[in-house]
Amino acid sequence: MGEIKIFADSTCDLSEELLKKYDITIIPLNIVLGMKSFQDGKEITPQEIYEWSDQEGETPKTAAPEIGVALDILKPYMEKKLDIIFFGISEEMSVTCQVVRMIAQEQEYQRLFVINSKSLSTGIGLLVLLAADLARKGFMAEEIVKKIEEDTDKVRASFVVDTLTYLHRGGRCSAVTALLGNTLRLKPMIVVKSGKMGVEKKYRGKPKSVILNYANDLKEQLLKADPTRVFITHSGINQLIEQETYQFLKELNYFKEILITRAGGVVSSHCGPNTLGILFFEK
Repeated sequence: MGEIKIFADSTCDLSEELLKKYDITIIPLNIVLGMKSFQDGKEITPQEIYEWSDQEGETPKTAAPEIGVALDILKPYMEKKLDIIFFGISEEMSVTCQVVRMIAQEQEYQRLFVINSKSLSTGIGLLVLLAADLARKGFMAEEIVKKIEEDTDKVRASFVVDTLTYLHRGGRCSAVTALLGNTLRLKPMIVVKSGKMGVEKKYRGKPKSVILNYANDLKEQLLKADPTRVFITHSGINQLIEQETYQFLKELNYFKEILITRAGGVVSSHCGPNTLGILFFEK
């Protein structure tokens, strides 16, 4: 059995602590501000993205990793002849998975497995940590890939967007919808299904009440979820709201692990500040 090394792209939104704990290596996507490109998580922060976006009145573009950058990150592990499992953002949203497949083909490296997460943010992270758990238990790469592909559609990834400004700037919704949403202070619940984002519900009110209503709407699903872990992932939000969301999940007395992470540049670029999601596996 070959030694297994797990990679993910930067949209998995796992914290540095979790990356270190599970020995996960990140391949960064690119954040494009005007004519300049920055590696997500390495060369730019979400706060810098917000400042640029508000100043320019534009949303940054995001792009798949450059093939040369990805190769430089992967190559040392190929040279060690490790079994590599890579997790990428949904192929409905990016060509990141294809970039890594091209590297495997060009390098004629048959022990590089590419998994289309069909998700984003810690929806990817859930799959990554599951793979890491399986690897620690001694499963072979093919067994892990098979298990992950069986469980990909069990990921429940959703989040509430505080403002439609960023989605509008990035062309993610029509100008009419953005204007209507901001006028009525609508805050949509975005759900990822089959690799695509869609609006499932709309909330009104102050951020605190909106997030708690969102959490309560998920309660039935949460109590039927895989109890191993649940993520709270946000793009920068009031700490009190973060802690009240944590307390809500803790009082369910159901999950073994409640993890809080900060969204990276990709999610922050498209959703803006004060976005929060609760992400978990369906049992």
